[in-house]
Amino acid sequence: MAALLGCQSAHALTPDEAYAVAAGDNDARIAALQLLVVKNDPGLPAFLEALAADSVKVAGNRAYIVEGDTAREAASGQPAKLPDDAEDVVNNNRMSSEIEAALAAGKLSSTDPAERASAIEALSNAADESKLAVIDKALASEQDARLKAQLEMVRAKALLTATDAARRIEAARALGERASPEARALLMERLADGGETDAAVRGALQAELDAINRKLAWGEYAGVLFTGVSLGSILLLAALGLAITYGLMGVINMAHGELMMIGAYATFVIQNLFRHHLPQFFDWYILLAVPASFLAAAAVGAVLERGVFRFLYGRPLETLLASWGISLILMQAVRSVFGAQNVQVENPNWMSGGFEVLSNLTLPYNRLAIIAFAGLVLLGITLLIAKTRLGLFVRSVTQNRPMASCVGVNTAKVDTMAFSLGAGIAGLAGCALSQIGNVGPDLGQNYIVDSFMVVVTGGVGQLAGTVYAAMGLGMVNKLLEGWSGAVLAKIMVLVIVVIFIQKRPQGLFAMKGRSAEA
Repeated sequence: MAALLGCQSAHALTPDEAYAVAAGDNDARIAALQLLVVKNDPGLPAFLEALAADSVKVAGNRAYIVEGDTAREAASGQPAKLPDDAEDVVNNNRMSSEIEAALAAGKLSSTDPAERASAIEALSNAADESKLAVIDKALASEQDARLKAQLEMVRAKALLTATDAARRIEAARALGERASPEARALLMERLADGGETDAAVRGALQAELDAINRKLAWGEYAGVLFTGVSLGSILLLAALGLAITYGLMGVINMAHGELMMIGAYATFVIQNLFRHHLPQFFDWYILLAVPASFLAAAAVGAVLERGVFRFLYGRPLETLLASWGISLILMQAVRSVFGAQNVQVENPNWMSGGFEVLSNLTLPYNRLAIIAFAGLVLLGITLLIAKTRLGLFVRSVTQNRPMASCVGVNTAKVDTMAFSLGAGIAGLAGCALSQIGNVGPDLGQNYIVDSFMVVVTGGVGQLAGTVYAAMGLGMVNKLLEGWSGAVLAKIMVLVIVVIFIQKRPQGLFAMKGRSAEA
């Protein structure tokens, strides 16, 4: 306390001062407490802690601290006999807040940042003009930028209750410069509760509130844009695999969502292996989880293609029914192995937290990582399809299977590899989804309809269309959510897609060449 307040001489708590804080009406007690806080009194913290613990009694003109069967004088701390007529000290909420704030003032000089943060929060709950000396001293010594910003907010809150109108206007301007949601809430509270009667101050408060609203609007617009891009990247990951299995191969795979689920559970398994066997490298488990999720889903895809889908090419209804049955089998298999309850996949430390762009806009690291990951997957698939031998075979089989077979392409092998590729990409989508939510047997069901909408809207067989459709549907969905809510937004997006397909059946990008005429 002495270091914080910088008093030049020590002050010993007197019996009259201790009694004034413990007895009387609340206004008088609070006034007495505020006078003591600005004095260098080494005995005050112990007395306040006893008050907060309801361990103080008063009798005559003395206050006593009672611990079990023993008592001591509150001022001197010396043992004393508790009078028979001693009464308990009762603290209402207001007095309790003042006691907590006084105790917090002594902790603002702590070397522990967590303790200082707790003290600032407690001080904020009872911030008023009487705390300004304590706050200013703490501000002068605080080195942590985040805690210093919190102290400045507490100072502005205290100034809003100042008796001098000029100081209240100063507080309004300080809050206007902060332009944060907390500052807006303080200004709105001051204007709404009728506590401000000065017309000039009310005008300053309203002007700063309007300025803050204008500044925060940009953060809100940017937040909607970011969440739209984030949702679009997730839809893109979910739809890229489907763009191959459905867009290029024409297979209506209703088990695509379950392939995503397999990728997510593969990530969960790798996480647990690192936690139990390589805990020192836990933050890097995701580097092994990415290829593991791809290989797990690709292996299941290869089995499905060789065992089921190869016999159903050209028969869309049978393919739809068979894949739907497979999806049920895969979900039940996961329930049998991992249980029906959701499992949690933890983010590595470097993917936790977020990057603060504006006071009301923080970009989560895991969302940023997924956006970057979606871009890398898209780049890899584009290069694979356009620049590799496998991509050439896939395009040739897709466009003209008989001719590709005539020139020596093993179409059955290409079908298996292409389907496995699409399934593996679905596994990568599941790995990404595991970083933003819990993993469960129903994970893929939340994205299968959206994935088909993305592929159909973008144009069957068109990767570029898949990208535009994913980002477009993600943005539209988030814009509508802010206006109508999540459920109605989903319905409206579906209606928009249906109307769009009615007007443009080929999607955003129509297939060109002979394959489009066939």
